Amino acid sequence: MKQKWGFCMADWASYKPLLTALAMPPVPFLVLILLGARLILPRRGLGYLVLLLGVLGIWFSGCQVTALALQNHVLKPPGPLRGAELARLEAAGKVYVQQVALARRSGRSAAVTPPAAVIALGAGREPLAPEYGVSDLTHFSAERLRYAIWLGQRAGLPVGFSGGVGWGQQGDVGASEAETAARVAQQFYGVPLRWTETRSADTRQNAVLTVAMLAEQHVREVVVVTDAFHMPRALRLFNEAVKHEAALHPDRPVLTVTPAPTHYWSREGALDWLPSVGGATNVRLALKEALAQLTGV
Repeated sequence: MKQKWGFCMADWASYKPLLTALAMPPVPFLVLILLGARLILPRRGLGYLVLLLGVLGIWFSGCQVTALALQNHVLKPPGPLRGAELARLEAAGKVYVQQVALARRSGRSAAVTPPAAVIALGAGREPLAPEYGVSDLTHFSAERLRYAIWLGQRAGLPVGFSGGVGWGQQGDVGASEAETAARVAQQFYGVPLRWTETRSADTRQNAVLTVAMLAEQHVREVVVVTDAFHMPRALRLFNEAVKHEAALHPDRPVLTVTPAPTHYWSREGALDWLPSVGGATNVRLALKEALAQLTGV
């Protein structure tokens, strides 16, 4: 029964990209416009009202001001990691670096368990980037990886990446997102990734598989790196995964989840009220997260 349930969940999840695309602008507002046009003849006032709502919906679904309102008042991501929290991680990392140095002199550096892991969450990969001839990260994933490497170096903590192949790319061949990130980190930053979680297809699986991996290695804290708009959902799912892992393995340490958001949207002035490619992209991203919060996925 458990296997059958797992199959059904995976089968449903494969339709998530399609269902999400249908729920995002401009599809609902195009339906409103068509409905308003149909209502104009029998009910002129109502028809024009519905038509106007559809037009306004399309306009504001492409504006940065809408994305900012959704980010600040609906998603409400936590603030950036700095101040006392960053100082705490730096202090823990300093002790860890000293312990590793001592262990290396005695030939047992692998025995030192880091106090925390900086883990970047995947956001998609290109199976084959023609200019490189190999797989590559999307710009969202690349930004998350860059910030995770910076944070790991700043705090003296090891870095990892969580990401397999998303539901929309299940038929694609090639390296997983985490494997691609490991190559990018080594090739462009000279930083080896300590952890690469390669099996997850979405944020929930990011959380479950990463928490299990770190708890098994007795790491006590996971510093989650993702975009600010994505952090509220990621934080909820990681905390749920921690509770689930604690129930399954009470002998293992209970992880602390620390958010490290990056890439906040900001105001640009009067242009925020005009439709733009960037505004439309950010609105869709914010609405996708709001929909995920509403449905609990």
